[in-house]
Amino acid sequence: MTVLGLALALLVGLSLGLLGGGGSVLTVPIFVYVMGYEAKQAIAMSLIVVGTASLVGAARHWRAGRVDLQVAISFGLVAMAGSYAGARLAKFLSGPTQLLLLAVVVCAAAISMARTARPDAAALPASTLPDSGSRQSAWRLVPVAIGVGLLTGLVGVGGGFLIVPALVLLGRVPIKLAIGTSLLVIAMNCVAGIVGYLGHVAIPWDVVSLFTAVAIAGLFAGSHLVGLVSPASLRRGFAVLLMCVGTFVLLQNWRVLAGAASAGYTRASSWRPGKA
Repeated sequence: MTVLGLALALLVGLSLGLLGGGGSVLTVPIFVYVMGYEAKQAIAMSLIVVGTASLVGAARHWRAGRVDLQVAISFGLVAMAGSYAGARLAKFLSGPTQLLLLAVVVCAAAISMARTARPDAAALPASTLPDSGSRQSAWRLVPVAIGVGLLTGLVGVGGGFLIVPALVLLGRVPIKLAIGTSLLVIAMNCVAGIVGYLGHVAIPWDVVSLFTAVAIAGLFAGSHLVGLVSPASLRRGFAVLLMCVGTFVLLQNWRVLAGAASAGYTRASSWRPGKA
């Protein structure tokens, strides 16, 4: 593993510690474009990194009493089914197609992060009505859980930028509980996704283990540094970085898919009956 790879693993962890999320969407591009892994392999590797880091973060929130276990289990089990299905579905998609989907997710995460960094942005409510366990709230979360799970399995991201607003606005979970709960849901999602990839993707465990360890070290470092920097400024800067990465991945894979489609059309148009 290169020094640059280790530095970027540290960046992923720092972003998780400083911002509470967002950095995990960088792991697949790092594995593909910096470390040279094939797309499907990189997605499976990312699930391990994201899942382990999220579990560490969830444990810290659990100790502080900021995890709603009932919500995590009910939301997480549905999402796990979606994640496993997404991982199995991934074998029918080409690597560039998966990376194209990832690019859209990265750009969406960038927009979400930029909106929460605006001074006039409407913050999610700190507390809500005490009906988070109601049947109506639970049913409203099911489509979101399935969608987040599918994304996790297909492109290797945790989806925290979708889970937290869903838990707060649809599940009526207080924001502090939603953050900790979302980390546990992400860890559950990633486990299901990894199981879905096992058997048809080779995972270099030594590289993944080292990358994950460095990312977790960065997470702890970021947690200690969080009071020294402006969260809004960090979010704006990181949103720009995510948008640049997402645009790069989008353009790279759009060209690959467009080139493949053009080559297919050329072969089809040159074919004549009776020709070999």
